[in-house]
Amino acid sequence: MSMSRSKLPLLLYGILLCSSFAPLPVISIKRQTIQSAVSLVRASSSSWDKREVTARDGEYLLGIKRLRRLYCNVGIGFHIQVLPNGKITGVHNENRNTLLEISPVERGVVTLFGMRSGLFIAMSNKGKLYGSGHYNDECKFREKLLANNYNAYESAAYPGMYIGLSKTGKTKRGNRVTPTMTMTHFLPRI
Repeated sequence: MSMSRSKLPLLLYGILLCSSFAPLPVISIKRQTIQSAVSLVRASSSSWDKREVTARDGEYLLGIKRLRRLYCNVGIGFHIQVLPNGKITGVHNENRNTLLEISPVERGVVTLFGMRSGLFIAMSNKGKLYGSGHYNDECKFREKLLANNYNAYESAAYPGMYIGLSKTGKTKRGNRVTPTMTMTHFLPRI
């Protein structure tokens, strides 16, 4: 070990000495090349300041649709389901009615669409959940990520009202629950 440490400074000195005698590369630049580079930099710097808004801006928000099951860990644990008759309930075992398409419509706002039933989850002004055949403002929900990595879904049309399931699997009225209650905590599962 001591012999290799003593040779290290000598090796570094040799590398430095050899590199000082190496010929430098010859650089030849034409005046036209410099002027074209300067004009290119000026043109690109102005486009950074004045960026045009294109039709594609925000499209990434509309394109990402997720197929998930929303699991609520209340009682014995329930998946939210949309039945073909428009009723929203919770069921312990996953089935075809529990598969939802979560589609963003704005930043932080999503719709929940039952794939089997073909109905949107919607919330009335009284806080009651129902299945809607047509898309409207009552179908929009704010998706909030909670500290425990669960999501809470607040009605965008009626702020302060949340989707919730009771410990027996029935839906709770949106005005009777708060995001601190575990009955409003949903885990999106594949």
